[in-house]
Parts: sequence; C-alpha cells; structure tokens
Amino acid sequence: MSVPGLVLYLRSRTFPATVAAVLGTAATAAWSASWLQSQSGFDHTARVPVVALGPLLAASAIGTSLYAPSDELDRTAPRPWPLRRAAHVLALTALAVVLLALAVPGHPEEFGGPAMVRNTLGAVGVTVAAAALIGARPSWLPMTVYVGSVYVAAPSEPGGSAALWAWVMQPGPQAGAWAVALGAFAGGTALYAFRGARPVRT
Repeated sequence: MSVPGLVLYLRSRTFPATVAAVLGTAATAAWSASWLQSQSGFDHTARVPVVALGPLLAASAIGTSLYAPSDELDRTAPRPWPLRRAAHVLALTALAVVLLALAVPGHPEEFGGPAMVRNTLGAVGVTVAAAALIGARPSWLPMTVYVGSVYVAAPSEPGGSAALWAWVMQPGPQAGAWAVALGAFAGGTALYAFRGARPVRT
C-alpha cells in the first residue's frame, strides 16, 4: 500500500483517535492503580476494577475503529483485506497491551501486568468478534454486559470453574483464564480478518 493510501485507510478508520483513546485509558488506569495503592489497608484485589475496566475501555475503542464508512467500496476493491484487517487489530492490541501492562506494575501473581495483558487480549477478541457479527459501532456491548455480569457474580476465591466463565476477574497466573482469553483473541481476530465488520445500515 502506498503512503497516501495507508494514511487514507488510517484516517477512515479513525486510527489516530483510537490511539489517543487507548493512551487516555492507560493513563487513567495508571492513575487509578496508583491511587488505590496509596490508600490505607490496600489489598491487591482492590485493583480488580482497573484490571477489568481498563481492557474493556481499550477494547471498546478498538472495536469501534473497525467501522468502515465505505463498506461497499471496500468489499469490491481487489486488496488483501484479511491481512490489512488483522494488522489493524494486532497493531492497536499491541499498543493497548503494552500501555495497560505498564499501568499496573508489581505483584504479577495478583492483579498486576499479566492479568491486564490477559484481559486486554480477551476483551479485544470478544469485541472484534462482535464487530464481525453485529457491527463495529455496537461491538462494545457484549463485552460490557459480560464484564458487568461477572463483576457481580464471580466468587471471591479464584480458580475452579470460575477461571473459565469469569476469566476477567481472575488473578494473573490462572491457566484456565489464559486459555479462554487467548482463544477469544485468536478466534475473534481471525473471524474479523476474514469477514470484516458487519455493515450496520442507518
């Protein structure tokens, strides 16, 4: 792709605004984690809202950036769209993973960087899959409903079957939670890469 073509593609997908949203989410997550840690009687489980909501917000921004304003033209253009779509998702996900992991330093065995990385990958996977199935603009809804539900329903003790159905609420080293998140990311990214975002007519 030529440089002008790449610039046009990035602008049409609101790529710069999405990058800014991810940066703002990471900065907010870092401030929130620091504030929580400064409170008396701090317990690492107090960072659960940061580890759950930070990835959700970043994934929502990434999902809405997948909207194609000229979907009909895109689908008829003789271009390698699956590779371009995958690169779009992977680039923004890599940025979100790095920044959000840095937002919660220390204590990786609890709700630190590894949990943030896992949740970001899983949240992006669910969101981009939703973009392919229901459209980019409402793609944030399924993950938002899921996070809200498990935040209330997840047991306080990690592990067990909750590592699978409440993976976003698990501390860093839970293997089951990682398996679900990585599966969601791989499946969601592949689905979006080959199908693209579902057109939503207004």
